Amino acid sequence: MIRINGEDTAADGMKLTEWLSSQGLDEKRVAVMINGSIVTKDSYESTVFQDGDEADIIGFVGGG
Repeated sequence: MIRINGEDTAADGMKLTEWLSSQGLDEKRVAVMINGSIVTKDSYESTVFQDGDEADIIGFVGGG
């Protein structure tokens, strides 16, 4: 089980990019931290959720 933004989800073995897409999130407009470490955008495609991971994903909204 993976905990994303405080909620348990069954994303074990799923690539970060796949999860973002399944949630309708644009990978260019989010910041991701997994287990206390920031994930760089060039690592999104190769990052795979593992059982026990804790992730925080923050989306950016434009406007003013």
